Amino acid sequence: MVYPKSFASDNNAPVHPDIFKAMADANQGDVVAYGDDWHTYEVEKKFKEHFGEAARVFLVFNGTGANVTSLTQLTRPYNAIVCSDTAHLQHDECGAPEKFTGCKVHTLSSNHGKVRPEQVAPLLHSIGFQHHSQPKVISITQATELGTVYTPDEIHEFSQFASKNKMYLHMDGARLANAAAYLKVSLKELVTDTGVDVLSFGGTKNGLMFGEAVVFLNEELAEGFNYVRKQSMQLASKMRYISAQFSALLSNNLWLNNANHANQMAQLLALKVSAIKGVEITRPVQTNGVFATMPKHAIEKLLKNYFFYVWDESSLEVRWMTSFCTMPQDVEDFATAVNDSF
Repeated sequence: MVYPKSFASDNNAPVHPDIFKAMADANQGDVVAYGDDWHTYEVEKKFKEHFGEAARVFLVFNGTGANVTSLTQLTRPYNAIVCSDTAHLQHDECGAPEKFTGCKVHTLSSNHGKVRPEQVAPLLHSIGFQHHSQPKVISITQATELGTVYTPDEIHEFSQFASKNKMYLHMDGARLANAAAYLKVSLKELVTDTGVDVLSFGGTKNGLMFGEAVVFLNEELAEGFNYVRKQSMQLASKMRYISAQFSALLSNNLWLNNANHANQMAQLLALKVSAIKGVEITRPVQTNGVFATMPKHAIEKLLKNYFFYVWDESSLEVRWMTSFCTMPQDVEDFATAVNDSF
């Protein structure tokens, strides 16, 4: 079936034209493989511009790869990783973090996807007790799987808590651009200045064909990571094509413009559907996701013409995502279809 427009995921969106062009421009002649090329050198400079001179960046293929390799770098198999009960690394990575790190994953009950440092405190009694996994990494998702956002102050609280307890703070930033756009802050203010140790920085959900980045804000933590990346099958031979994409994304505010547009379309969508009797918005709409409940018969009818996910079958909560290429008319058409489904 051909759908008018997918509201299932920003992963379903096409590649941004500027990024596609950057890949085509990079497709000229021979260059050295495995990242020893000028495209990769240039993108490393761009990451430093956005995250600070101490930032060390390693490009990988996908988000699961970014999370797994960064967490592997920070842990030993007897460690534990702490995250929200809604985190992608808990629900949507097929057990990859446990398989490759060997670590136990502890989940915390979240409020609209967000957790607090004090929730980690009860796990600290395990530190130094040889019968228990040793908590080592707190992983927070920015923006969360429910579209909500941690403020810089909240992230700083986490980094202080982690440092005090000899832990690391990892950020899954698959939609970091959307969070920064919502908060109206720079990437440096949101990540480097808040004390994050390692970031999984997303590109695919913001216009790339493929590619994510592992960004170490603490240079010492990056030592030996190139070997971890290779062992984890995340080292691209023709890395110039990932590098060229990120160069385009991080130039001329493309990352921010894409995220801003996606967020604005989600706000418009929330405004339109909230006026429809029988639709209830269930989460704060802060980035590019709208969560709502509606009757089962309406969901089934709507799914005949539009692709989206039923997030929670038990409560009939659905998730509608927008992207850089969602247009106001797409939102209008979808809202009309929602209304007609009743």
